[in-house]
Amino acid sequence: MILYPRARVLCVVWLWIFLRFMWVPALFFLPVWILFQLVAGFASLGGAQGGGIAFWAHIGGFLSGITLARVFTPAPAR
Repeated sequence: MILYPRARVLCVVWLWIFLRFMWVPALFFLPVWILFQLVAGFASLGGAQGGGIAFWAHIGGFLSGITLARVFTPAPAR
């Protein structure tokens, strides 16, 4: 999202009984995906099984990727 803001992601969209593949801009898809991870992560906190660490690992990896991309990407020449 940081390095390639115009990238597109191939998604499976479920419309009732039909499945359709669609190319979606990453700037739209990634915030929706991170929202799903947050909802699932919070939902897993109250369970008796525990677990749910993968949701938080995805969120942490996403945020650290954004941070590291900004740190290590060279500044544009002026």
